Parts: sequence; structure tokens; C-alpha cells
Amino acid sequence: MKIGITGATGQLGRLVVEKLKQKTNSENLIALVRSPAKAADLGIEARAFDYSKPETLTAPLQGIDYLLLISGAELGKRKTQHENVIKAALAANIKLIVYTSMLYADTSSLSLAPEHLATEDLLKASGIPYTILRNGWYTENYQNSISGAIDAGAFIGSAGEGKISSASREDYAEAAAVVLTSEGHQGKTYELAGDESFTLKDLAAEISRQTGKDIPYNNLPEEEYAGILKSAGLPEGLAQSIASWDIGASKGDLFNDSKVLSKLIGHPTTPFNDTVKKALL
Repeated sequence: MKIGITGATGQLGRLVVEKLKQKTNSENLIALVRSPAKAADLGIEARAFDYSKPETLTAPLQGIDYLLLISGAELGKRKTQHENVIKAALAANIKLIVYTSMLYADTSSLSLAPEHLATEDLLKASGIPYTILRNGWYTENYQNSISGAIDAGAFIGSAGEGKISSASREDYAEAAAVVLTSEGHQGKTYELAGDESFTLKDLAAEISRQTGKDIPYNNLPEEEYAGILKSAGLPEGLAQSIASWDIGASKGDLFNDSKVLSKLIGHPTTPFNDTVKKALL
């Protein structure tokens, strides 16, 4: 059985490939990437695959049985790009699509949710068997904030007392590999999140503990936080989005205590203090 991995040279994609290598022969894996040259170090076959070029997508999918569709990185273009892939997969007779969506895509207030939900709807309407992995927050999303907090002497955000059930990219990658190489997942939607939950105040306390420095958490109004991010060099739209995601966290959009992820991968998810430790190296 051949497994295709879109976005295989991305941060999540590379981890998925490594996890899949532990479960199946490399000859069964195909990287579907914009630049095959950048996939040379993966040690698997690589084919050119650009979500934005629908006329070119069917041919690279030939011979692939299961397809992991890792969501595109271009916000605002995801629905169209994903629809292009789904149509090509239908033409290429793909037997299963596993899609990386987001936690609570159907109810979340995060601005990321609508494109994910639209993709889920397109997938369900396509007639192709599917599994939806609603990935929660990546703990690595805070790596840049951690270094910035140490430099500034405080961790800032707008998440209030909202609990965040994040896990490492490696945890989510392993879940994708499990679903792609085992039975009983077709037609299912999994809400995936870390075993433990923390507030940004907890995160600041952990940074303080590991560095030996006093790094308090300062909770700011959304617009003030966005303004600071913008002054730090982030584009205005991205700064506004990041601040709004914190507001979503304050409403519980990033909290989930079902432990479905750890059940899928067969072991506890990576503790957030481990990811903090890596960020400090």
C-alpha cells in the first residue's frame, strides 16, 4: 500500500514521514511537495505537488492508496487549495484521505476554524473515505514567545485564565502515522489535544523555574497585545490574528481533556515543560 504525504518537507510533514518509516517500508511512502529537491534528505520518493496548481495534481497521486492532506499554510487560500487536492484525489481513485484539521473546527471562535470546517465539508461531500484529525495547539507555537519573554522579562498575551491543552508536533505526527497504518479509523473525526493543560501564567512560571529568572505573565487587552506584536515586526494582520487566538483560548477553544491523542498513540503526550526545555537550548 502506497501512502502519500503532502507538505512532507514542512515541520509536521517531516515528523510524519519519520513516524511512518517506523511502521512501514520507505518504498511505500511518497512525499508530495512543491520542491522535490528539498525532500531529498527524507529518503523516500518525492513528487512535485502544488496545491495552487489544480491541473497538475492528479498525475502525482497515481498509484497512491492513502493520502495525508496536511493543511496548507496560506491563510485565506486553504479552502480553494484543499478543494483542488480533493478533486484530484477523486480523479486518482485515492482510497482514503486523512486530513489535519483543528480542534473544535465546527464550534471554535478562532479565525482559523472556518477554512478547516469548509475543508471537512468538502471531504465529506466528495465520497472519498476519510479520517479527520482535529489537531489541537502545538506547544512549539510558543517557542518564539519564550525567547521573547526572557529578553523582555515578562510573558505577555491575552489568554487570561484559559487552559491550553497543547501537545508537541511529534505527538500529532505519530497520531497521523497510526491512523494511516492501522484499521478502524475511516469516517471518524478525532479531537486531539495534550494530556495536560496549562494557562499562560503556568507557562510563564515554568519558564521562570527552568531559567531561574522571574518571568511573570502579563495579561493584556487584545488590541494592546496586537499592537506590541506589530511593533515587534509582525505584519498587522498576523499580529491581530495571534491576539485573537489568545482570546479564543480564554474562551476554552484550546482546552480538551478527552486524552484521545494519547489513546491513539499509545502513550502520554509530551509534557509542556519538555517543550519549554527544548526551546531554551
